[in-house]
Amino acid sequence: MSALEKRSSPASSSGAKIKVMIVDDSVVIRGLIGRWLDALPDMDVVARCRNGQDAVEQVARIKPDVVVLDIEMPVMDGLTALPKILDASPSSRVLMASTLTHRNAAISIKALTLGATDYVPKPESTRDGHASEDFQTELVDKIRAVGQARKPKAPRRVFAAEKTAIAKGAMAPVEAVPSLQFKPASKTRPRILAVGSSTGGPKALFDFFEALSPSLSKIPVVITQHMPPTFTAILAEHLSGSANRVCVEGEEGMLVEPGRIYIAPGGKHMLMKQEGTGVRIHLDDGPPVNFCKPAVDPMLESLIPIYGASLLVCILTGMGHDGRDASKRVQSEGGTIIAQDEASSVVWGMPGAVAQAGICHKVVPLKELSEVASKLIEGRRL
Repeated sequence: MSALEKRSSPASSSGAKIKVMIVDDSVVIRGLIGRWLDALPDMDVVARCRNGQDAVEQVARIKPDVVVLDIEMPVMDGLTALPKILDASPSSRVLMASTLTHRNAAISIKALTLGATDYVPKPESTRDGHASEDFQTELVDKIRAVGQARKPKAPRRVFAAEKTAIAKGAMAPVEAVPSLQFKPASKTRPRILAVGSSTGGPKALFDFFEALSPSLSKIPVVITQHMPPTFTAILAEHLSGSANRVCVEGEEGMLVEPGRIYIAPGGKHMLMKQEGTGVRIHLDDGPPVNFCKPAVDPMLESLIPIYGASLLVCILTGMGHDGRDASKRVQSEGGTIIAQDEASSVVWGMPGAVAQAGICHKVVPLKELSEVASKLIEGRRL
């Protein structure tokens, strides 16, 4: 069984296929991606376009669920086509596809600020079997994650008054979905903020930190965003502007200081180690965790013995469940976990996992997360 077969399953039990438009000037890439997706029972390739102009002309009529959009193309490139595609078909999700050059990484991050949902790094050559399989697996995973015809509804919290009314027969029983159980926040003021994110994460990070900025002078921030090398350095540059704070890619031995933001570099797990009275970054080149490298769980595990109840964790949009297992330990040690809600998440995998594990203090929309985090950082009660 291939890695793709082990990790992937049809997105919806409704039978509705995910409609995909492929936009790439390479006939080889269009054919390769088309064959991969055509072989899957839950995918339907509805258009193959050779440049951005072709895509813009067809997208309003086709209204694909997902557009896989190359960056470098003749006639009209991907960055130029992106806003036109979204104007013509606002419900479409766009995945940028590019090779891992510094220029393409910068353009991909820019595209995320302009409305692209995520990116998929293309291998330098499709003749590299391992790289091609990795690309195939990630592409299919992300198309499924962002292109589901029907997203599952967020579990609705059942309040005590409703339960009493139901028991007395005054209300009809609530639909059988698990209710969210919230834990009380730590009484200890946070000394560090740890953030985990994946699919849809870059845009969420920009919005979150732009509103959170005034509180960031008090504590350091560490972030693990699932991204490959090159991309994380560009993300740090963009986040510095949004947060109005120094944001850097973590380096071996770097001192963790209040008022600064540290992003795990692509391809390495970012851990923290206590050295004397200070805390320094240690980069670990071990195997992927939860299929990810960097991963959120190792970062949180390294923070728990240092910060304990003074650790504040925020889990943003992302596929999978990275961050859930270590967050359980954070909560058991007295720390606080807050998470983005389903409605504002591109994919409610990671935040949904911690929410449904019953270890969150708050599950709120992205626009409210900054206020919640700020109050906790400033030692105020919610």
